[in-house]
Amino acid sequence: MSKKFIIIIGVVTLLTFSSCEAYYHLFYTNPSICFKEASLKKPYDVIIVPGFPNDSGKVNMILAERVKWAYYLYKNGYTKNIIFSGSAVHTPYIEAKVMRLLALQIGIKDEHIFMETKAEHTTENLYYSCVLAQNLGFNSIAFATEPAQASFMKPFKRKFKLKLDFLPVLTDSLLTLKIQLKPIDESSAFVLNFVPLNQREGVIKSLRGTRGHRVKKEIRKAKKINRQKTHLNK
Repeated sequence: MSKKFIIIIGVVTLLTFSSCEAYYHLFYTNPSICFKEASLKKPYDVIIVPGFPNDSGKVNMILAERVKWAYYLYKNGYTKNIIFSGSAVHTPYIEAKVMRLLALQIGIKDEHIFMETKAEHTTENLYYSCVLAQNLGFNSIAFATEPAQASFMKPFKRKFKLKLDFLPVLTDSLLTLKIQLKPIDESSAFVLNFVPLNQREGVIKSLRGTRGHRVKKEIRKAKKINRQKTHLNK
């Protein structure tokens, strides 16, 4: 093997490793690193907790985990307030309202709970809740969910130019909570004449929603309104 060939192999390996490292830091949300950074910034004015379809008469495990994580952050001084986000998407229950009822059950005060009930995709959870937080006068915002979902949202934070941090679930910390959520009276979250998302949207439209298509339209609409206001004020 020639010296020149060895050098080429070394350069290619270094570039590949560097690219992987860059990709990792760009798209992956490391829970431990996030928490170290968040500890320096806490308390946040508000955290955003995305919803998940509710199982009637049961306590959904993913919903329960997200509510418990919100409680952990609230109890330990990482946030002053919570926005639960989610419409009735795949089941006839408004996800934000279900999470609020579960949160009240475990001791989060109602005056510290806010609901965003329009979002049908995670990109919308992120965007609509940020808009709500800003309208409520909250400045420091964090998105609290599982590491995989937080990582998926990382590019959209940059794309939509949202000012927020991520507080992904730390499993070890969550396990310290000795909380058993009980089934709730979910009637106040029930939507009559409900049609699930997969019957309202085809696969392509749903995928576009997941990729933030509706958010893009909302941003363009907001910019147009701001331009009109600016023009009228001149």
